[in-house]
Amino acid sequence: MSGPHCPQCARPCASPRLLPCLHSLCEPCLRRLGPPEGPPGTARPVLCPVCDAELSLPAGGVGQLPPDCLAGSRAGAAAGCDLCADGAAAGRCLTCGVRLCRFCCRAHRRQKKTASHAVTELENTKDCSQAGKPLLCPSHPTEELQLFCEQCDQPVCRDCVLGRHRHHPCDLAGNVIHRHGDALRELLRSSQQHMDTLEDVLSQVEEMGSAVRSRAEAVAAEICLFAGGYVKAIEEHRDRLLKQLEDLKVQKENLLHLQKAQLQQLLLDMRTGVEFTEHLLMSGSDVEILITKGVVSSRLTKLNSVAYSTQPTVDDRIHFSPHERAGQCCGYEVFGAILNKVVDPARCTLHGEDLHSARQNQLSGFTLLCKDTTGERMGRGGEAVRVTITHKDKRDCAVKPTVCDNGDGTYCISYTPEEPGLYAVCVCVKGQHVQGSPFTVMVKHKFREHQGVFHCCTFCSSGGQKAARCACGGTMPGGYQGCGHGHKGHPGCHHWSCCGQVKESSECLCGPPSDTSQRSLLRTVAL
Repeated sequence: MSGPHCPQCARPCASPRLLPCLHSLCEPCLRRLGPPEGPPGTARPVLCPVCDAELSLPAGGVGQLPPDCLAGSRAGAAAGCDLCADGAAAGRCLTCGVRLCRFCCRAHRRQKKTASHAVTELENTKDCSQAGKPLLCPSHPTEELQLFCEQCDQPVCRDCVLGRHRHHPCDLAGNVIHRHGDALRELLRSSQQHMDTLEDVLSQVEEMGSAVRSRAEAVAAEICLFAGGYVKAIEEHRDRLLKQLEDLKVQKENLLHLQKAQLQQLLLDMRTGVEFTEHLLMSGSDVEILITKGVVSSRLTKLNSVAYSTQPTVDDRIHFSPHERAGQCCGYEVFGAILNKVVDPARCTLHGEDLHSARQNQLSGFTLLCKDTTGERMGRGGEAVRVTITHKDKRDCAVKPTVCDNGDGTYCISYTPEEPGLYAVCVCVKGQHVQGSPFTVMVKHKFREHQGVFHCCTFCSSGGQKAARCACGGTMPGGYQGCGHGHKGHPGCHHWSCCGQVKESSECLCGPPSDTSQRSLLRTVAL
């Protein structure tokens, strides 16, 4: 009697095992996958020979993989009659367990020895394997799997319930199949929606490939028309432009082809999972659904979580500028160039004196210079530049910068910070940080001229008290400056600066200073 065949060795397999990617192989082929068995209790990675998916076999080996109960059912549609071997199998004898074509089905019912046998149509049977022997417990070969352990999430027999599943919540398979089947159906609906999206994206990729080719052909026609007025120099220039265009087209098509291949593989994996799950839910018995639901749920969940772009990875922006200077060709100055420069954020640089420092409430700024992948200046604007300036200690304190596109590949960024402190500045082009970004800017307090009366000598003007206060109300913690009098009644004369800076001085309050110590105390006060 013919049965399912292993997709790896193409030999009939009596008990195929189901991989996490929902492909089934015979046990000998499974044992030959990947490296030898590792240490006990460790899983080993393998590649599925059907879809090349990277999988991990259970720590217990291939014997721990769930059996593919529906392998025979899936192969039954292509299987032939077990009696005449001429017609396709259309029914199964529940007593003999053989597949029969339509002619043999009628003959089976007419023969005296088999007239009492129950023959059922394959298409009317929910599960072809139900027509054979019942599914028996691997731990108790004489007992049928009729119950389901909720704690262990697996079908069990009556002896299992009386044994190691004694204290586990168990119920009949028919009572729990609705809940678990509904969960699989919900995953199936999600996978089907992803399939529809993938097919739409593939259609867009196909259309974009056609648009790229059409646009390239149109640009090629423009180039040929422009080069027709020149003789040898222009013809050579034309050929050079066409080569550059072809390279650009191939580059874009290669990127689209790569995206297409990835989407097709994901769609294929999705289709395999969906078809398997649909067949499982339509044709599998309750126990069979419960046996394979874990690996099916895991596979569909993994496929549903795969991230993919819903838009083509490249666009058809290929432009030809006939007035662009193209240098010399055969001694003649030629014009015409393909504008395909792409900005490279990693090569863009920042310039300016106020790059790392600024003053509170004062306009500051710096310049962004955009460059392409070869490090050359872009020479044109229009890039998506995004700048954020955020206080490092006050997360709710942010500065709104102004970005001015100069149209020549440079961008002026200006801002006015309202709070002093350390700020984090991020400059991104097309969503990527430029060279040197992110960086920090220290915003200092703003300054004004000191308007108070300065204490020249703490011992002369305050009676020798060191904690003197300025007329502005501030204390004087430092900034000593001798007045040159050489006082003998106290340890020197000191000018205390509450403002942190000492410049030129007026005369000392204790008398006129010496010529060598003539200074002014025009100070600025940090607010």
